[in-house]
Amino acid sequence: MSQYFKTEVSIELICGDASFRRYFRVKHLANSYIVSDSPIELVPIMPFIYMAKAYEKAGLIAPKIIAQDELNGFVLQSDLGDEQLLNQLNEHSVTDLYRKALGLLPKVATVTETEQGVLPGYDQAFVARELDIFTEWLLIKHLGFTLSHSDKKIIEHAFSVLTTSALEQPSVGMHRDFHSRNILVVDNELALIDFQDAVLGPVTYDAVSLLRDCYIKWPNEIIDSLKQEHWQLCLQQGLISNCVTFTQYQTWFDLMGLQRHVKAAGIFARLNHRDGKAGYLKDIPLTLTYIVEVAALYPQLHQFGDWVKQHVLPKVNCA
Repeated sequence: MSQYFKTEVSIELICGDASFRRYFRVKHLANSYIVSDSPIELVPIMPFIYMAKAYEKAGLIAPKIIAQDELNGFVLQSDLGDEQLLNQLNEHSVTDLYRKALGLLPKVATVTETEQGVLPGYDQAFVARELDIFTEWLLIKHLGFTLSHSDKKIIEHAFSVLTTSALEQPSVGMHRDFHSRNILVVDNELALIDFQDAVLGPVTYDAVSLLRDCYIKWPNEIIDSLKQEHWQLCLQQGLISNCVTFTQYQTWFDLMGLQRHVKAAGIFARLNHRDGKAGYLKDIPLTLTYIVEVAALYPQLHQFGDWVKQHVLPKVNCA
């Protein structure tokens, strides 16, 4: 960093995230910056840089890219602070803050390409890779399951239902990790981070990521009201056609959330076993609880929900 600033700087490690990146706060004279450090063989930096520029062009607040070192994986960016939306949420504030966050999604939806080209598509193979993380890392690696033929059939059927629902939704620009830890509050405005994995995908994905957050749960009446507001917002902005009823939207939303929680439960187990980040294990029970609750609402997923409730949740709670 001294090569860029020419004079002495102070550097403080802020944190690592769920990937292999690390973040540092760099202070130079009266100014503060953020530097991300990515092992380029695992986490290329250009997708983040291209998305940051595309989001800024779309009118969203995102870190400004000041300098980059693609060879060594460093990105120097503006400092948007540390105030996560999560820190401001309570039962009195959550409705207004989530409504404000949902208001960003029409702009996010318009970002379908960057200087690098059209965003990758959230296709059948993509969904399958995400769902397989649950089987490989949570069931087999973490919990030691030997899956019977019957178990596999239950899982395969559920995954087929979830995949069909995801792929029949209208496709829009999708942040793909839109939740209260990746939204910062900056001077009363909301800013986005951690968007390097953006794709073209289902219209409900980002909304369900926020409203059915893997890290915090709110009463159903709050979420149900906001869910209806997002459906109306999608209609107003032309993200879904006028013939999409709220019942149809709600099915898409619920099954998208279930798919995301299946994936997240697997990722939390993978973070522990592959990456040595055991802190995410505590978030697995909430994701499984969501799965059980939502599956109970849909007859085609009853078997899967019951199986998770009877066989997976007890093992996780004892692990």
